[in-house]
Amino acid sequence: MTQETGLADLGVSPKAIHANWNEARLYEAAVQAGARVASGGTLVVETGQHTGRSAKDKFTVRDETTEDTVWWDNNASMTPAHFDALWEDFSAHLAETEVYTQQLFGGADLDHRLPVRVVTEYAWHSLFIRHLLRIPEPAEYENFAPEFTIINLPSFRADPAKHGTVSETVIAVNLAKKIVLIGGTSYAGETKKSVFTILNYLLPAKGVMPMHCSVNTSDADDACIFFGLSGTGKTTLSADASRILIGDDEHGWSENGLFNFEGGCYAKMINLSAEAEPEIYATASQWGTVLENVVMDPETRELDFADASLAENSRGAYPISAIPNASLTGRCGQPKNLVMLTCDAFGVMPPIAKLTPAQAMYHFLSGYTAKVAGTEKGVTEPTATFSTCFGGPFMPRHPSEYGNLLRELVAKYDVSCWLVSTGWTGGPHGEGSRMPIKATRALLNAAIDGSLNSVEFRKDETFGFMVPKAVPGVDTKILDPRATWADGKAYDAQAAKLADMFAKNFRIYEAHVDAEVRAAGPKQKTPA
Repeated sequence: MTQETGLADLGVSPKAIHANWNEARLYEAAVQAGARVASGGTLVVETGQHTGRSAKDKFTVRDETTEDTVWWDNNASMTPAHFDALWEDFSAHLAETEVYTQQLFGGADLDHRLPVRVVTEYAWHSLFIRHLLRIPEPAEYENFAPEFTIINLPSFRADPAKHGTVSETVIAVNLAKKIVLIGGTSYAGETKKSVFTILNYLLPAKGVMPMHCSVNTSDADDACIFFGLSGTGKTTLSADASRILIGDDEHGWSENGLFNFEGGCYAKMINLSAEAEPEIYATASQWGTVLENVVMDPETRELDFADASLAENSRGAYPISAIPNASLTGRCGQPKNLVMLTCDAFGVMPPIAKLTPAQAMYHFLSGYTAKVAGTEKGVTEPTATFSTCFGGPFMPRHPSEYGNLLRELVAKYDVSCWLVSTGWTGGPHGEGSRMPIKATRALLNAAIDGSLNSVEFRKDETFGFMVPKAVPGVDTKILDPRATWADGKAYDAQAAKLADMFAKNFRIYEAHVDAEVRAAGPKQKTPA
């Protein structure tokens, strides 16, 4: 039996409160409010103007609590006075608004989970976050004390002159008052990412590493962490039917092991197919899944995942129990392996390389992948992309804090670290070919089962990491990128070009790391 709770502790009194409603009640309320139902029972909604995160509208209150702990180069600030004005207007808006509240946990680790209260104007937003976070056991509601409150009111409009915002949309994080205010956007991901941002701020102070990554394990307790930006294969490669999925997006690493921040998944739906991703595809015809900006035939109620007219970033939210091989506890032991995935469109990185702890920190801080020609207007050749810690937009603290913590944990638990390229071989994008997925899986399997540790390695002249010379079941030639190019000098020039990009990007971190990490990057060379 859930405990009905109000918002009196915040000094606000909404028009009506529906506390801790279950999935069926929220589904019914969402349909009554205009959400549509697709074939199979999924809930179909449209978010309007905002179909993704509104990064320019996110602010952190700059005060005594955050002045010396937040990385202000990466986080836009809001004055306490502006937040107080915003809160006053939010409170007035709440008084006229019917809301849904959920008491939930961010994090599966019982020692480090964050109790949060999520207040939403939309019933489908409440269903979404109930899928995405972790639901307390019935007895846990009785003494549930939220540490943070997130209030999401899409109908609220910020006033830039009064509230210090840049538009009518706002995501304001007040770490001292432990409140997040979201207004002017219907994109549900803002609520989920607010919890991630809070955990990214709180956990490092406890010696716990927050990570934007996938995790899987097996009955042999050989957990593996997968870092990777969009397009690198993070979700695909971690979703191995022979292994147990802990989670596909956000995790923590504590003295107890690895743990999922979430209780569900928020998967991209664009071009989804039963052949490529059967488990995710099955959730799109499952009762209760929330589909954002997926096109649906109004008559047949069939979904068209190839239609991007509403959004390229169409999404589906569902509980992790919908994935057959997923862990319901969201917890596992200490990792044995850590994999950083990159889609190297320059065609110069090997399909797998072993990293030292210092190199792991260097590549974690770099967060490298590459865009290919045609992905964006004006991109005519491979373009390097660096997102620090593989999750730069959600890093409240300086990247070196996360990097140093990762390095310490890797050393403490003797974790093998690997850099895996799922990009191009035999030349850059447009000339070479994509790394064979069969080879990538074989190399990953060899890394995870430990057999890769016993093969002979060579040191890469440009990047300094160790590359296996031969691996059973894998074409030996593909392990030496230079040998796959028709023109060795062209490879050398391309490798030197990428090394220079790494060096230029890393300059902003050099003052924050030690000499060993500074020396762990690629060696710059002048191309012949």
